[in-house]
Amino acid sequence: MKIAFLADPLAGFKTYKDSTFAMMREAAKRGHEIYAFEQSDMALEEGIVSANVARITLTGDAHDWFRADAAQETRLSAFDAVLQRKDPPFDMEYVYATYLLELAEKQGARVFNKPSAIRDHNEKLSIAQFSEFTSPTLVSSDSARLRAFHAKHGDVIFKPLDGMGGAGIFRIKSDGMNLGSVIETLTVNGARTIMAQRYIPDIVKGDKRILVIGGKPVPFSLARIPQGDEIRGNLAAGGVGVAQPLSERDRHIGDTLGPVLAERGLLLVGLDVIGSCLTEVNVTSPTCFQEITDQSGFDVAAMFIDALEQQAGKH
Repeated sequence: MKIAFLADPLAGFKTYKDSTFAMMREAAKRGHEIYAFEQSDMALEEGIVSANVARITLTGDAHDWFRADAAQETRLSAFDAVLQRKDPPFDMEYVYATYLLELAEKQGARVFNKPSAIRDHNEKLSIAQFSEFTSPTLVSSDSARLRAFHAKHGDVIFKPLDGMGGAGIFRIKSDGMNLGSVIETLTVNGARTIMAQRYIPDIVKGDKRILVIGGKPVPFSLARIPQGDEIRGNLAAGGVGVAQPLSERDRHIGDTLGPVLAERGLLLVGLDVIGSCLTEVNVTSPTCFQEITDQSGFDVAAMFIDALEQQAGKH
């Protein structure tokens, strides 16, 4: 297959932990042709979506890890699969990219994850579709509502709807210290909608990333465990990742959501679970492939490429 990766600049990859690199390595090992381009390389002209795409050869060197041929303008429909692996922020440029990719689909491109599904699944708000698995949650920009939610639950997490890597997350305990300031800051004095959730004490055991590929959960999660006085388990916030087998509850969540999300065109999803509660549905560029594989021995990238071959059709 000819597989094109829409990604951030390859020179910035940390190959020892990058999930997109793990996908590329596994695909190349199977003889697939690897291509790469960035969001800014795409264009729509005379009704056709194309991009300046470079063929990539992996060198096997951990640092100088790829060689890129000269980029050529190519219709996205010329590839057997286009993988959307651009990291957030999910800003308007990201949204415009989904529109272009959706047009490319109409011209015959096979895009994973499906652009409209990425756009329709806000990674925080999507949990509301599966409320049987969530902690008590409020989404609002209204200070009075947010204060009342805190008064009811006593220990509450406040976070923006467009954050990543744990940015902008605050815990307000029952004493209400800094409650007003946090609400004003996150909502920009009522102009921005945020999420409040009852604090889940099991965060001390880790914020578990459960990968779901082709509707089926990977049998191991990565528990991202907060360090010191930190409340955030995100690896970007200093959390330590520990691979562990899925619990019965983890598997139930994965088995329940997996087929639903796969049917919507989401080949790869990262479910975040704290204790027994679903906290996020990550659809943009889910990670943790290499951490899970290195610690558990389960080859996540192989499972992913298996699913991609099945979906895109092996040629």
